[in-house]
Amino acid sequence: MSRYTLPNIDKHSPFQKEFEPAIQDLIVHVRSAVPKSIHSIYLYGSVARREAISGRSNLDVTLITTVPLTNKEQTLINTIKIRFQSKYPQITGVTFTIGEVTEVLQLESIFSWGFWLRHCCVCILGDDLSTRFGDFEPSWEIAKNMNIDIQEWLQVYTKKISVSTSINVQVEQQKTIAKKLLRSCYSLVMHRDKGWYDHPVLCARKFLEYYPEKQTEIERVVMLLKGRKIPKRSTIALLEEFGGWVVSEFNKIERRIG
Repeated sequence: MSRYTLPNIDKHSPFQKEFEPAIQDLIVHVRSAVPKSIHSIYLYGSVARREAISGRSNLDVTLITTVPLTNKEQTLINTIKIRFQSKYPQITGVTFTIGEVTEVLQLESIFSWGFWLRHCCVCILGDDLSTRFGDFEPSWEIAKNMNIDIQEWLQVYTKKISVSTSINVQVEQQKTIAKKLLRSCYSLVMHRDKGWYDHPVLCARKFLEYYPEKQTEIERVVMLLKGRKIPKRSTIALLEEFGGWVVSEFNKIERRIG
């Protein structure tokens, strides 16, 4: 085994007890919502890593289906998000990443879905597709596939924040895009750092080891992450300027490495 092989999330230890009721209820609701389409369910993020903080962490879910979800099934999945946000105060919400099993198992998906399921997820129902893949080593291909959509995210969230009329909604939007941006920052150095970090603050620290001149920008993004109420125009300027730099740096590395 290479000394750079990435670690896997523990698949055997029990989850934190305060989150178990939500996890078990999630399985029941998803099975009911998509009984004919479901292939397997996974957790990722802080709950999967047993690092979640009650009242501050999302329940992050990967759902793999056998066929595309119908409009009705997608509506039922959205209903689960709304219901769980009010039913379980220990979680801030539920997010779903959804894919089809045929797409997951395509050769072209090895650095996206393969890495994601193998190193970032824990199966809680169904056929565990992570067993179809070997362990991965840090590479630009993984980094690129995990955050190639950062420009789209920046555009979407800049627009959402610009039209937001609620400061509380704006703060949640800022936290979401801050997480994505900090993880994308680490993707710029993953192939050099030879590691993998999911926690956005750790991503920021590692990124600064290679780009210390971006200390001020990172501090501002971390302020967004922590839920500080920042003036809207300042947030948008940060996303456009620093976010634009991240996208430009991504493209520069891609041209160099390919």
